[in-house]
Amino acid sequence: MRRIPTGFPKKQTEKELQKLALEFERKIERGTYLDGGKMTFAELCEMWLDKYAEKELEPKTIARYKELLQLRILPAMGHIKLEKLQPTHLLDFYANLKEPGIRMDTKYVALPAFKDTYASMQLTQKKLSEASKVSKDTISNVLKGKNVTSKTAEALNDALNKLLNKPKGKISTYFMPSGEPGTLSPNTILHHHRLISAILQDAVEWQLIISNPANRVKPPKGEKTKQTHYNLHQTKDLISALATEPIKYRAMVILDAFTGLRTGEFMGLDWTDLNLEKGTLTVNRASQYLSDRGTFTKDKPKNESSVRTVNIPPFVVSLLKEYKAWWNEQKLACGDLWQGSNRLFVTWDGKPLFTYALTNWMPEFLKRHNLPKLTPHGIRHTFASLLAKKIPIPELSRLLGHARISTTDIYIHSLMRETNPDAGNMLEKMLIEKNQCIN
Repeated sequence: MRRIPTGFPKKQTEKELQKLALEFERKIERGTYLDGGKMTFAELCEMWLDKYAEKELEPKTIARYKELLQLRILPAMGHIKLEKLQPTHLLDFYANLKEPGIRMDTKYVALPAFKDTYASMQLTQKKLSEASKVSKDTISNVLKGKNVTSKTAEALNDALNKLLNKPKGKISTYFMPSGEPGTLSPNTILHHHRLISAILQDAVEWQLIISNPANRVKPPKGEKTKQTHYNLHQTKDLISALATEPIKYRAMVILDAFTGLRTGEFMGLDWTDLNLEKGTLTVNRASQYLSDRGTFTKDKPKNESSVRTVNIPPFVVSLLKEYKAWWNEQKLACGDLWQGSNRLFVTWDGKPLFTYALTNWMPEFLKRHNLPKLTPHGIRHTFASLLAKKIPIPELSRLLGHARISTTDIYIHSLMRETNPDAGNMLEKMLIEKNQCIN
């Protein structure tokens, strides 16, 4: 802002003050002051990622935000100066997101080149799975000509090029879009709005703009998604069906069902986190996956409340002891090829298993046993739902690692509060018949 030179006569000083006030009012009307109005929205986003997101947010969250920005937000609005950005720009953008064809990455199908390259390299599904972090079942479906998501197609495309010692090539080399272009879900459109609003609100806090245009727009309507969970009878059927399944996946499902851990939390467990004599486990870290980083370890789980010790019932302790014996046998058989990981769930050579291995395995398992649809996150909801009538909500919130009790209310469907027994032992009494064994 201009400054008034010293030594001006009183009347001239008053005129200058009036000019400055008028100039300030005009900047307020434009919604900007300082030098922020000279910025483009793209420049603001770059500043926001550098000064805030990269320092404060989780890697998965940053990756998702970058995807939203680069794929749709910046191509549509990145060129607009902050001083020119109006609520109508946002309304037009949201209207565009609702149009058919905006989601061009709905499904992909493999071209003959994919199968030819796979055959000529004498690849196995196991080797390609390890290189791409895509499950063997999914790769089998790709070879059969079934549709996959764009992320899966990109992962397989990158893995093939890497195995061929080639730079990342276009996805069109091995895949092509399949079917009609899809539309974005209401919740995805709402996520775009929330990100834009958050960035603009930080710009207000940083005194780059005087007000947030997104606050003058009604947020796009989202839709409530109901997480599938099992009732008591279905959960018993699930446990019975595991009796004939590989012990690695049996241990994953049972551990999840009796502790309610998040997927990244139980996939991030080391054997040192378990005390099988006391029947406890401690959540200290989480396993995560990003397409550009692969599987990696997050030193801390989701929040401070997520660091917790959970009791595990004798039934689960017995299964984990059996699994530990099998795990040691695999390590011994692998010999010098063992990668040295101490994770509970590992690949054949000891590396931490793909974070979403259970997610990829479950659909076929459920289909084989004629069980309703369920995800690992649905198992967590099942844990919460079965215990909702049995233990106080604050204790259930602690077991789930929620930072706020209000989050727990989303997970549960009954809120009767009774005396607080040990959750794991209570589930064992509810779910496991006397003398039942799934070995």
